[in-house]
Amino acid sequence: MVPECKSEVIAEFTVDRAIVWESEHGSALYAEGYYGQPVGIRKPKSPEFDKPLELSLLECAYLLGKDRICVHDPIQNRMLTANDVIELGFEQDTEFKDRLLVYSQLRERGYIIRPGLKFGTDFAVYEEGPGIDHAPFLVHVIPQKRGVAPLDIVRAGRLATSVRKKFIIATVKESGDIAYYSFVWHRP
Repeated sequence: MVPECKSEVIAEFTVDRAIVWESEHGSALYAEGYYGQPVGIRKPKSPEFDKPLELSLLECAYLLGKDRICVHDPIQNRMLTANDVIELGFEQDTEFKDRLLVYSQLRERGYIIRPGLKFGTDFAVYEEGPGIDHAPFLVHVIPQKRGVAPLDIVRAGRLATSVRKKFIIATVKESGDIAYYSFVWHRP
């Protein structure tokens, strides 16, 4: 059965992301919660732009679950479900589901979530949004079954002090509950 599209915003699936080609729809998503990245614009000065919007698979899965977008797979010529996108994400990253749980919970709590790659972590978390405030938190997702290694704690301390942000380790328990750990560093 082909899923019905409940949104006028259509994103076209590619190998590891989706593109919203209609710039007004992409601008609306970006303005709504800083979803995605406008193609060719590194740091948008305004939520209105005349470019396509690139969405990560995490953003696609979350927005599909909220009926904010539909994702079309042009190769199979069908609309993808949130579960389809989650499975595609899991094929590329075995920790995708854990990252999606943390991403979703932080979004539901009102935070703006951006990729944390430039900080060497999963997410940069904003209270207001990029360009409005600096991200006060960096969040690194670690599945509970893997456990927090001493290197994770060292990374947290080194990174947090060098960029003046709180580094939070989020562990996803097998039950789906999420525990957040933050460390306070003292200099002797």
